[in-house]
Amino acid sequence: MRHLPPSVVVAFVAVAGSLVAGGCAYAGTLDDVRARGHLICGVGDGLRGFSEQDAAGHWRGFDVDFCQAVAAAVFGDSSKVEYVPLPTLDRFQALIGNRIDLLARSSTWTMSRDIGLPLEFVGVSYYDGQGIMVPALYGVTSPLELAGASFCGLTGTISETNIGTYFARAGLDATYMPFVELAAARKAYADGKCDAYTADRSTLAAERSLLPVPEDHVILADVISKAPLGPVTRDDDAAWINVVRWTLFALINAEEDGLDAASMATPGDRDDAVRLGEAAAALDLAPDWVVKVLTSVGSYKEIFDRNLGSETPLRLSRGLNALWSQGGILYAPPMQ
Repeated sequence: MRHLPPSVVVAFVAVAGSLVAGGCAYAGTLDDVRARGHLICGVGDGLRGFSEQDAAGHWRGFDVDFCQAVAAAVFGDSSKVEYVPLPTLDRFQALIGNRIDLLARSSTWTMSRDIGLPLEFVGVSYYDGQGIMVPALYGVTSPLELAGASFCGLTGTISETNIGTYFARAGLDATYMPFVELAAARKAYADGKCDAYTADRSTLAAERSLLPVPEDHVILADVISKAPLGPVTRDDDAAWINVVRWTLFALINAEEDGLDAASMATPGDRDDAVRLGEAAAALDLAPDWVVKVLTSVGSYKEIFDRNLGSETPLRLSRGLNALWSQGGILYAPPMQ
């Protein structure tokens, strides 16, 4: 075995000692979560299909299921989650300020956010893009027929910039009407205070399902921006980043391998799930952590179908979010 030169060892010890002396020997988010006994997960403040509370106060949705998947990986118990509903303007500051451990709320991965904020986008859980919804009676089939139109949308998002850029490139005018909450934007649109509603297409599908007569509204086929959505952590904790990242990748790889919640009752498939997580032993998780995740929430397919799929009010197809081997672009690194 080769040994480090004494000078390097001395230098390393000196640096480590200064970090401890300076109070920087931070145990990490994983230890904090375990010591607390539950995960604190930031979610949207009411987006159907992604994060919403039912009449009994129970949280459910695509993003909620991801929070539960991380809790299952860490504790073996998906119920050990405290949900913090966050408005758009507060989501990143809540994470930076340590009020939450993980931001699962739908957030677009952009360069300015990635390098301009102390955040880490761990991967893409949903490939989306900004769309436009209009009343069907308009007979509109293209955004370019909406010259001079007013658009309802959320403040604190990149939707306003995208609308301005899209119409400016076409030499057309457009007005953006920002709202803090989805409910307010939806009401303004329903009341005819704006001509169209713009947001990520999944958000528009959720909002349309809540209108009095959803069939009276059309989401145009055109997609005017890219919106890779995914969970976010702080960027100063590599160990926690890896736990969250590989939980996401485990859900995707499980679907690819034909593993799901029901199959965990089959010894062979259960063994396959254990093997799937073996290479991630350095995550400091239990050997059967992938089994716990799949038993709790299922594979990516089950999470999608349960919350967003054709049998839900959103009626979304997999589209880009189908596996790469099935016509989509959903792809995760192998776990072996």
